[in-house]
Amino acid sequence: MKPIQFGALLLLGAIWGASFLFIGIAVSEFGPLALMFVRVLLAGMILLVVAYLTQRQNSIRKTLQLRENWRKYLIVGLFNSALPFTLIAFAELKLTVSLAAILNSTTTLFTVLIATAWSNEKLTRRKLLGVLMGVIGVSVLMGGGPLAINTGVIIAAVASLMAACSYGAATVYASKNFTGLPPMYASMVQLLSAAILLAIPAALTIPPILPSSKAIIALLALILISTAFAYLLYFYLLQNVGPTRTASVTFLVPVFGSLWGILFQGEVFNVGMLLGMAIIFTSIGLVLGIRIGKPKGKRSLKVSKGL
Repeated sequence: MKPIQFGALLLLGAIWGASFLFIGIAVSEFGPLALMFVRVLLAGMILLVVAYLTQRQNSIRKTLQLRENWRKYLIVGLFNSALPFTLIAFAELKLTVSLAAILNSTTTLFTVLIATAWSNEKLTRRKLLGVLMGVIGVSVLMGGGPLAINTGVIIAAVASLMAACSYGAATVYASKNFTGLPPMYASMVQLLSAAILLAIPAALTIPPILPSSKAIIALLALILISTAFAYLLYFYLLQNVGPTRTASVTFLVPVFGSLWGILFQGEVFNVGMLLGMAIIFTSIGLVLGIRIGKPKGKRSLKVSKGL
């Protein structure tokens, strides 16, 4: 990997990690549904403009084949954008930025588990151990974290894990149904599909008063930096370093998410959180079959998502 490509990978991890910060700042004033509707609508439109400027209009229509595939687009839009984005925003009404970011890293565990169940592959001892360690890691993370455990916090944590599970299901579904669709088109259509799904619920939860300038700036940063620009950077990495190396951003997002929470929200990152994150990362390594110091073969499953 060239230095510029490694820098792009770090930048992607940083700005996807920052999405948790921006959500945490804006969600209390916009509400989860309205916040995520504006996010997916505007980011999807930006990608649509980029696609039209860089591709032929006929090529886009021919590639998407909306009449044949609109149901598939709505499904992936629901499970890879509308549902997980909203669940994460809901969770951050109670959770810290750091906790939300680390819990979201369990996406990889859910992805591999769902892929195993979908393809009827055997659940090996290594994968089972990885899953059990993931459960332990989440328990240590929540029990040793800075928040007092109560019903609201537990519900928020469950919402975060449900979002991770939704991402996992979407990844497996997309890998089986969108193998020939360029990443740019896949991201664009899933965001716009999510906007369609969120339109009515968001309209029913419009904030009664205009959000503060701080919340509006956070929303704009979420749209422009952590969604639209992040996807363009993601496409660059896919084309230049491949899906396997690009998927390693999974490990960077919670690290940067925690860093931004500490720097800008004054959050406390204690030993319990560090231990929980380390256990979760170890569980991900076990499930993916990562071996330190040995060459890794190509994996057919691409674990990636927009945050």
